[in-house]
Amino acid sequence: MALPVELASQSVASGVYAALLTPRRPDSIDADTAAFLEYLDAVAEGGASGLVLFGSTGEFVHFDLEERMRATSLAVKRSRLPVLVNISHSALPGAVQLAQQAFDTGAQGVLLMPPYFYHYSEHEIAEFYAAFFDTTQDLGPVYLYSLPFYTNPLSMQLMRELLSSGKFAGIKDSSGDWAVLEELFKIRGQTRFQLLVGNEIVYLRGLLGGADGIISGVAGALPELPVAMERAVKTGDSAAAESLGVRLDEFMAWVARFPASAAIKSLAEARGWIRANFATPLGNNTRQELLKFRGWLQAWLSKTLDECAAVGSVRT
Repeated sequence: MALPVELASQSVASGVYAALLTPRRPDSIDADTAAFLEYLDAVAEGGASGLVLFGSTGEFVHFDLEERMRATSLAVKRSRLPVLVNISHSALPGAVQLAQQAFDTGAQGVLLMPPYFYHYSEHEIAEFYAAFFDTTQDLGPVYLYSLPFYTNPLSMQLMRELLSSGKFAGIKDSSGDWAVLEELFKIRGQTRFQLLVGNEIVYLRGLLGGADGIISGVAGALPELPVAMERAVKTGDSAAAESLGVRLDEFMAWVARFPASAAIKSLAEARGWIRANFATPLGNNTRQELLKFRGWLQAWLSKTLDECAAVGSVRT
């Protein structure tokens, strides 16, 4: 069953959506919800258009179903910005339950990747999405979430079929592959959906190419940077956009050196927003490298915030 036109078009995810980290209690599998709500407010002050809960940056796989729903309910009620919730789960009933709860609490939309961990065929992935829509009965806008690094990949053919079905409000493509984005632009020329960049390494090219926005993990610690890049592109300030793009590339080079989210957590901690508690212990070499990163970060952060403020797009 396809989403009704009025539901499929109720899309709010344009501009810069900050993919939030999930502050966690030390030596616990529980989210630190008090810290989470204060952190949410800080990110909102950075100029983001909206927030995303429990995505890959938010390390959703480390939290059980009940904890994800508890923190989601509190965060959606707290946020003054539109909120998207990643409802991805290894089992269909889990995704359905998360979707129902997200919309019940006021989320503007949800993100759904293919089932993860076990390998599934393209046909099985298609059946998963079909069964999801049959079960949820058009609760609200659903965004396809392509994250090939960590879960079953979506082929271009399957993405084309799913997006052309009218069931999805859009797609977050986190592949970082410009060729994939180019193909998605072509598909969008034939059917209506929102195209959201999900990997910062192609953000500037995506903006210039006409993407509707980005869901950014970096924005979960430094929303000012992608927001300023968006502002520079919209105002035709190519020099500022390119300079800020260099700043982003510098940070992404560090991100690639560490386990997922470690650099972004350290950046958020440097701003006094959260404590960088890690789900698993870091090795000695990684800890040493992280110390170097934190030393580099102070000067980079100050200069980057100054550049962002010069574009006039953020409150510092």
